[in-house]
Amino acid sequence: MSVIRDPALDHLVRALRELGITDVRTDRHTRMLYATDASIYQVEPLAVVILDSVEQAPAVVRTCAEAGLPILPRGAGTALAGQSVNRAVILDFSARCRTIRSVSVEKRRARVEPGVVLDQLNAHLAPHGLMFGPDVATASHANLGGMIGNNSAGAYSILHGRTVEHVVAIDALLADGSRHEFREGSCMANEREFALVERLAEIVLPLREEIARRVPKIRRHVDGYNLDLLLAQLDASPPGTFDRVNLATLLCGSEGTLAVTLGAEVSLVDRPVTRGLAMVAFATVDAALEALGAILAQRPAAVEMIDEVIIETARLNREHAATVELLPRVNGRDPGAVLYVEHFGASRSEVESKLKAIASAAPDAPRLEYLDAESMRRAWHLRKAGEPLLHAIPGERKPVTFVEDTAVDPSRLRAFVHEFKAIVERHGTRAAYWAHASVGCLHIRPLINLRDERDRAAMVAIAKEVADLVMRHGGALSGEHGDGRVRTPLLERVLGPALCDAFRKVKRLFDPQGLLNPGNIVDSGTPLRILDHHRVKPIDRVIDAPLGDGVTFYRYEREGGFGHAIDQCNGAGLCRRMAPGAMCPSYRATLEERHATRGRGNALRLALTGQFGDGAPSWNDPETLDTLDLCLGCKACKSECPSNVDIAKLKSEYLAQAYRSSGGAPWAARLLGRLRMMSRAGSALAPLSNLIAAIPAAHRALFSMLRFDPRREPLTFSRSLARALRRHACRRVPTDGPVVLLMGDCFSCFQNSEIGLAAVKVLEAFGYRVELIDAGCCARPQISLGLLDQAVRTSTVTALHLEAALERHPEAPLLTLEPSCDSAMRDDWTDLQLGLDSERVKAIAARTMLVDEFLARAWEHHPRRPSIEPKGERILVHTHCHQRALHGSASSAALLERLFPGAVEVLDSGCCGMAGSFGYSAHRFDLSMRIGEISLFAPLRRALADSATRGEVPGTEQRACGDSQSVVVAAGTSCRQQLREGMGVGALHPIDLCARALANQVPSPS
Repeated sequence: MSVIRDPALDHLVRALRELGITDVRTDRHTRMLYATDASIYQVEPLAVVILDSVEQAPAVVRTCAEAGLPILPRGAGTALAGQSVNRAVILDFSARCRTIRSVSVEKRRARVEPGVVLDQLNAHLAPHGLMFGPDVATASHANLGGMIGNNSAGAYSILHGRTVEHVVAIDALLADGSRHEFREGSCMANEREFALVERLAEIVLPLREEIARRVPKIRRHVDGYNLDLLLAQLDASPPGTFDRVNLATLLCGSEGTLAVTLGAEVSLVDRPVTRGLAMVAFATVDAALEALGAILAQRPAAVEMIDEVIIETARLNREHAATVELLPRVNGRDPGAVLYVEHFGASRSEVESKLKAIASAAPDAPRLEYLDAESMRRAWHLRKAGEPLLHAIPGERKPVTFVEDTAVDPSRLRAFVHEFKAIVERHGTRAAYWAHASVGCLHIRPLINLRDERDRAAMVAIAKEVADLVMRHGGALSGEHGDGRVRTPLLERVLGPALCDAFRKVKRLFDPQGLLNPGNIVDSGTPLRILDHHRVKPIDRVIDAPLGDGVTFYRYEREGGFGHAIDQCNGAGLCRRMAPGAMCPSYRATLEERHATRGRGNALRLALTGQFGDGAPSWNDPETLDTLDLCLGCKACKSECPSNVDIAKLKSEYLAQAYRSSGGAPWAARLLGRLRMMSRAGSALAPLSNLIAAIPAAHRALFSMLRFDPRREPLTFSRSLARALRRHACRRVPTDGPVVLLMGDCFSCFQNSEIGLAAVKVLEAFGYRVELIDAGCCARPQISLGLLDQAVRTSTVTALHLEAALERHPEAPLLTLEPSCDSAMRDDWTDLQLGLDSERVKAIAARTMLVDEFLARAWEHHPRRPSIEPKGERILVHTHCHQRALHGSASSAALLERLFPGAVEVLDSGCCGMAGSFGYSAHRFDLSMRIGEISLFAPLRRALADSATRGEVPGTEQRACGDSQSVVVAAGTSCRQQLREGMGVGALHPIDLCARALANQVPSPS
């Protein structure tokens, strides 16, 4: 572990520990994980302090001030302008300072700590019909403290404006450690505050004309400090007083350069009673902007825009490809631009009327209307993911954020875009466009290769020309994302030297030593400074990722090469959200940056670009291995991350390379990789093997040897599926139907053969002849454990056996029962460099599907279709995380909905926390159960409680499956075990439930 040897930092650590503040991290691994945000910058901090409470912050700030150490308060680290990275001591409020202190429904106010997440606050307010007005795209993980520091806005800013319009008071900590509650008029009762306001008045009042001339008159502008608002407060105060002055207004948008926010009182707005969304499609961005004025005249709540680049990129994204289908078509093709027009109303009929009126504003534009909450959520999901989606664009040039949130009056937006586009094209590139069109805040990202010196020079030239364009149109250099490192050097071109000099005076007034987030907003300097500390060139050399050609176990064509794969995370931080979705289970349980997808992505990038060592790729970095250790391999990031960062794949690659470089994997891992061999042996000896495993001493000895937690159930085995099928043969219904091939996985063959037998019975009931294929292991355990040399050999042999079976039955599908095995064959195999042609592997994958997936897909074509008489049970479905990531959360439910219409509910659950051997491991057991509680147990309890409120009285007859009226279904073996051990619920495999329901039914012709 590399630790800074700096006397000032040694003093800081000792001093803080004496004060009881123990979570002070100076190891280089942690510091580097905080060196980046969602911007293009990388700056290694001095140290990271994870605050247990806001009450610790004053002592930290005072101690840093005494030592002359810079300070950077940080929330979710999602800044796009680089203001949340610095050479400073980072105060992380996001993990443990997330309490909603109080809500006053009568006053429509809430008091929050800085780490409170916007969606968390709005969920808390929803029962009261209230919400926080600014609705940022990052609402699922944005912290209120960060929104205040950034003066954030959002899609509904045409109604609700910026955060500054909603901040009543700020609990502020100044650079000297003194604490103040800034609110309107509070300076009249506080000598220190009064002196501050007096000095501020001396700075601001002489600049009245300059403020009127230079500060934009538009809704969205967050450049510099809010001197225009301060001037208005001074003017509104009675003579001789500062009664209307609120210094909280000045802190909004100050990016942590004036004070540290310890909490805030915010005003709330009414949650819309009814809302509706119209998606209006156009052939071009120009056509969309031409219609904008007429649409705005109808007073919508929001008008957002996306362009064809985002739409094209979304089509390539696993999660968002389906949402593109929600967009209207233009002449049978994907549109060149789409306006999202949302209206609020007091009733559905009022909203419907407003949506229909859009036709008069854009009579020739195709449109689709959505009034149900789920469709609107899915449609907005694409717009909100626009920024990180763009990072998946193939090629060396990527959409770079440096001029991307300029804002002008909406009436000037069309002309502004024309000129902007000309600038970009003049420098030999193109751009992606999306916008908060209702307020003229335009996101344009030119495609730049930051590793190319010519492109870097073009970046500076474009930035300067765009700044001049903004000034000519009376707009703002930043309408949303702030100044940070990328816009501070351009401020003087837009706001002029007088205002920028005033910013420096304000900074010195609040922070005489210049310790708070140094440089941002005030150090305008030369535009060339926007090139300093880029992620790809943090100091003095461009950092290239290793190519990996001929060296890696996986192929990386889909990612554009191995170098692109490890550079794919853009820092947007969606992996830090607590809901919706399943990403990232270990972050949700720990709230640790290193255990988010972003943390792991950063760790891999840093290790493999030599930044944790001597400049050479490090395939065996101990800290990186520790960061990867809590990745469950759930694959949620593969679909839910807009940039499709596949950490499960990269983790497996890294472990395999680490084993290669260190002489081999630990023997326990190698043993676990031979799960099929152990399962076959246990099955052959069953039930004797189960009796031995149930002996406490034997159980403890075995689990100790495997480094498993003894609190887990003993391993159990069943008689093999092949033997069970031989017994079943005499009772089979004769059929000459088509053949289906059933893949004999380790679980259904040797551990839970009753599920394999159930699958055979169900398939036969539908008129199929079932052939069991005992081809070998899918290599899922080896893949998950990073034993890729073994996995390649195992998968190759199994694939060859399957290929032979498929050739014997060229029309037969290959059916699987275990989702993790299915994902190995359909996902991992197609990327692994197996010992046979990749097209042959893809052909196997194309014919592979889960049994329930096949029965649902081919519903109209089965030889027979059995009828089932529903028993009135409610079926609660938990989707395996691999199945969810690759096929969607409702994939298991499709067949059940066919058989039990109206009785099926898909749980809003994520990864169960078991994840094969992950949850067995002694050092991960507690985390596994915490993940289970957050992601599965709590959602299931809510669903079961909902049964009780419907009058469904729990009983004991079917307690093993939930309650007397509910059956819990989970396709994954690990999921069922976690439910059994964590909740005492005996969940069924979906095919098992089907088999039970079919047991007494007579098949009827389809």
